[in-house]
Amino acid sequence: MKVANSLRSLKKRHRDCRVVRRKGRVYVINKTQRKFKARQG
Repeated sequence: MKVANSLRSLKKRHRDCRVVRRKGRVYVINKTQRKFKARQG
C-alpha cells in the first residue's frame, strides 16, 4: 500500500480505482487489481 499526500494521481492509475473513507482515513481501493491500494497521510 502506498502512502501519499494526495490521492488524485493514484486514483488515475487504473480505471476501477475508488476513493473511500474508512475510520477517518482516505483510501484508494481497487476490487479487480488489488495491487492498486493507497492511503492518504
